Order: sequence, then structure tokens, then C-alpha cells
Amino acid sequence: MAIENIKMPQLGESVTEGTIEKWLVAPGDHVNKYDALAEVNTDKVTAEVPSSFTGTIKELVASEGDTLSVGEIVCTIETEGGDSEPVEEAKPAADEKANEMPAAGAKPTEGLKGEKGSSQPAKASGSKARYSPAVMRLAQENDIDLTQVEGSGNEGRITRKDILALIESGNIPKAGDAPAAASSQQAEETTQEQPAPSAPAQKAPSAPIQSAPGDVEIPVTGVRRAIAANMLKSKHEAPHAWMMIEVDVTDLVQYRDSIKGDFKKKEGFNITYFAFFVKAISQALKEFPMMNSMWAGDKIIQKKDINISIAVASDSALFVPVIKDADEKSVKGIGKEINELALKARSGKLGSAEMQGGTFTVNNTGSFGSVQSMGIINHPQAAIVQVESIVKRPMIMDNGMIAARDMVNLCLSLDHRVLDGLVCGQFLGRVKEILENMSKENTSVY
Repeated sequence: MAIENIKMPQLGESVTEGTIEKWLVAPGDHVNKYDALAEVNTDKVTAEVPSSFTGTIKELVASEGDTLSVGEIVCTIETEGGDSEPVEEAKPAADEKANEMPAAGAKPTEGLKGEKGSSQPAKASGSKARYSPAVMRLAQENDIDLTQVEGSGNEGRITRKDILALIESGNIPKAGDAPAAASSQQAEETTQEQPAPSAPAQKAPSAPIQSAPGDVEIPVTGVRRAIAANMLKSKHEAPHAWMMIEVDVTDLVQYRDSIKGDFKKKEGFNITYFAFFVKAISQALKEFPMMNSMWAGDKIIQKKDINISIAVASDSALFVPVIKDADEKSVKGIGKEINELALKARSGKLGSAEMQGGTFTVNNTGSFGSVQSMGIINHPQAAIVQVESIVKRPMIMDNGMIAARDMVNLCLSLDHRVLDGLVCGQFLGRVKEILENMSKENTSVY
């Protein structure tokens, strides 16, 4: 018999960690290769972790609710054949050393192993701790001294949730603050050697919210937790700005209404206004490629493919499937894909591949009557457009007469690190021009 490790898989591009939502097996269960072991949530998708071996579950290393980095061990499995001794835990690869930070007081070459030679970080003074790339990035961006952070993960490991909670509370430990684990003797010696620095002003951590009689407590699901983390990440990292433009879509409304009956009979699905909006925005993105960009730290990446993310809500979650190469599709093709992706999302059949690769998001907030809203950018994209509800309003025409027109607001949220008002204004103006010229005379859905 041999003991093999099952590790957290890569569940999408730019995904660095996943949260165990639910275990589907228990120690002692026999599993076959490719059997599902656990349900895992990321900020992009809910997926299952498959078994890489046939054998018996030995140990569940992670608990439900734990967040692990890609490549971390989630469970062990006993397989037939080979040595019965557990395999030795892999040592950190060379590139993992970038994710190691010496504890306070440690020399550059110091590093103590835990008990029995384990590669898990020891809690003793002078040891090294290993952090996930997401934790390292957030700590560096917010000047957080990780040696003073208590981790809630497996064996005290610091998780991204720990860092986000610190950021939200405002009680951020800085380099130079007294470490929480320092002994009173060390504190006294430090005081004798040098004057005590003035304590930095910090926000008091918010008091926990208590339920009152009659309140309903709703458990936070893994999907809700992932959405919250991604929204917080986007608002924290991207400086949001907002613009809005109003568009006269009277001709488009008349055109769509004139063909919707025959289209449904011929194609088997409804042609929606949203398909026309996605088509117009995709065309404008081709003309203004800077809108189709992403912030990458030391550079801006302008994406070649125009892949439109669309928001689809179910009763319990929000999914963001992607229409690939939207600029190359007709209105009918876009409409068909919107219909298929929405059905898959609401029936729980949406695959991880259908949630990846988005470069720009279009959200149909008008479907529930909204007329003005400010969306949160879908990280790491640079912008999101909210298509609001089409409403009839009295408008003053060029000849000075007042007429009832079908009007819609397009609301754009932008990452001001990547985009400025000039290019965004030009982009929205071009979308307006395309939509106001969509009519029976010059537009085809095929």
C-alpha cells in the first residue's frame, strides 16, 4: 500500500486558491480514479475536486470552509501497491522561496523546521512562514507585517480571508509594531535600549453584530463568500470612476418588436434587446481596444480577443459566464449564446471553461427595472457597462417638438489606473451612435 496526496487543483486562469465548500467523502471511503471528492468554490466558479487515484481515503487534511492555495494538500488516499509508508512531504520549490518571509528577528539564512522534520512553519522565534501568492500580494500592497498576523487556516496558516478581515477592520499591523508573540522580557529590554515610539493611530475594530429576537440568521455559503471576497478585492484594488450616457433606442425597439414573433418561431428562442446591446458594445470595443484592457502591476495588457462576461443570477448565486469572440458573432449568435449560458447557470450545469477568459463585462440591470446603477468592476477587467431599463420619456427633438421616445441609460464603471475619461467618453459615444442607428433598414440579426 502507498499513501498519495490529493492537492488543490488549478480551477481557472488567475485562480490561486479555493475554498472547501463540502466534502463528498469521509476517511475510510473507497473511491475510484476521477470520483468527486469535494466541492470547491473560487471567485470564478464552483467545481468538484476529482480523485487522481483508486483507493481508500486516509485523511481529510482540510476542513469545510478552509481556503487553500493551488497545490496545497486537501486529503490523502491509500492506494494499492508500493510502500505503505507515507510519502515525504515535498520541499518548497525554488520559486516558492519568494513566498517565504522570515519571522521578526530571524537572520536571512535562519529557518527552523517544525517537529519531526515537517516542512510546516514552526511557531518558534526565528522560523520561516510560507504564504500564498494572494496573501503576499495583499500584505505588500497594504504594508501589513505578516509576522504579527494570527492565521485561521490549517496549522495556523494565514489565509486571504484573514488579510481581508484586517483590511476591512482598519487594524493593520505595521512593520516596527511590537510583535504579538514577543515576551514581556523582550519588551522590557527594548524599552531600556531605545525610547518607545509613539503608537500609530488605528481604527478600532468594528464590534460584532449581534442578532436580536426575531432576526433571521442566514449562513454564508461558499458561493456568497467567494462573491464577497471578489467584490472586496475589486473595490480595494481598483480606483473606481463612473460615467453615464443616455441613448435613444426608439428605432431599435420598433425593429425588435417587428421581428420577435417570427424569430421565436424560426429559431426557438426569444431575441432580446440585450443581444443588440452586447453586439453594439463588442463592435465599439474593437474600435477602442484600450477599453478591453487589464491592469497587470508594472504594465497594462490590452487583450486581443473580445470576450464579453455577462451576469446571470440564480436564486442563490451570481454567475458570470463568457461569450467568446463576441465581436465576430451576429445578433442571433449572441442571443443564442446568452440564452444557453443563462439556462446552464440556472440549472447548475455551467462548466468552469464557460466562466473563464472574460475581458469586459456587460450587465443587464434593466431586466429588473433599474434605470441607473454603478457596477463593481469584474476583477481583473478594466470596466463594466450596466444596461438599464428602456423607458418612454418626453424628449425635445431637433425641430423643437416634444415626442415620446424609448430611452435607455448606459452606466460605465472604470478602473482609473487603466482608463481615463476621454477614451471612456469616446467609447460610450460610439456605442450610442451604433445603437441609435440600429433599425429595420440597416440592421440584420443574422
